[in-house]
Amino acid sequence: MFLAQLKMTLREKQAWFWGIFFPVILMVIFMTIFGGNSDDEFSAKVAIVDENPNPTSDMLLSQIKQIPVLKMEANGPVSRNKAEGMVKDQEIDAAIVLPESTEATSILLVLNKEDEQGVTAQALSGMLNDFVQRANLSAAGATPTFNLQFESITSADQELNYTDFLLTGMIALSIAQAGMFGMVDLVDMNRKGLIKRLRMTPANMNIFGFSDMVMRLLFSIVQIILLSFIGVFVFGAKLYINFPSLLVVFILGALSFNALGYFFSSFSKTTEAYMGIANIVSFLMMFLSGIFIPVEAIPDWIQPLSNVLPLTYFVEGLRDSMVYSTSIFSSSLWIGIGILVIWGIVMFILGSLLYKRKSIVATR
Repeated sequence: MFLAQLKMTLREKQAWFWGIFFPVILMVIFMTIFGGNSDDEFSAKVAIVDENPNPTSDMLLSQIKQIPVLKMEANGPVSRNKAEGMVKDQEIDAAIVLPESTEATSILLVLNKEDEQGVTAQALSGMLNDFVQRANLSAAGATPTFNLQFESITSADQELNYTDFLLTGMIALSIAQAGMFGMVDLVDMNRKGLIKRLRMTPANMNIFGFSDMVMRLLFSIVQIILLSFIGVFVFGAKLYINFPSLLVVFILGALSFNALGYFFSSFSKTTEAYMGIANIVSFLMMFLSGIFIPVEAIPDWIQPLSNVLPLTYFVEGLRDSMVYSTSIFSSSLWIGIGILVIWGIVMFILGSLLYKRKSIVATR
């Protein structure tokens, strides 16, 4: 049955595109968008507005110039109109308007409305607020006693970056989507009556479904190898793989999502219905399973949903085994694997029961 499933799939030329090349295209797009310059040192382009120079504005300007992450777009202060135009055209990240008189106490930060909630805008707001607090202390003649220093550490053995984090998430997403979307051929076979005819033979439907799942596993093997090479050699990701852990997580995770696709096919009457269900589930898990950002960064009220989705544990398992080099004897790794296996077994059993029920109804 496995060889038969493989031959049927290879005869479909589009299977190679959707099974192999589409995940590559998807990963390249997302890695380009989200992985871009994440590893570069943070900097922000700003323009300074100082239309009425005075001792206060001169003092603030000299201190602002000492902030290394602020890159002045112009050689010196510009007019308010020019600065606002540069912000509107997104030539700069923000404009800083200095006090117009010695008695004035306000420093204005001008941001683009579309980027107001962006990371750069939030960082600039925080830095300028800290700058104002220090300026107030200086004006009051007080010397700051404490200061905040920043250091980042990782739970891995090596220094990691966001590209490594995103790569493993995209690999997990691609394998999960291949499983959920890959069983659409069973819907077409059922619609044409081929499943009903197969039931009239000595063939075991459970073995038939499982053979299709194992065949899909081959595509997942090609995917994880190809995507890893692209991530490492094109986007500069660094992988620290624990091969025993990766092998277990990969095989059980891929089979679990194949079982999920098998379940979708068991009650879908048309390929359109199947694709609609698979798209909804895939879209939901794409943004709630820690692919682009950690689950802990998701709002608290929605985290319980994230914690029951199978992709969450598949992403964590791949990330642990490919990035953090987690040992196969880790208890946290096996908890996630256990949840994945439960999802796979339940989905496969439900799908088999639905196929069996439909075949019995059809014979009646």
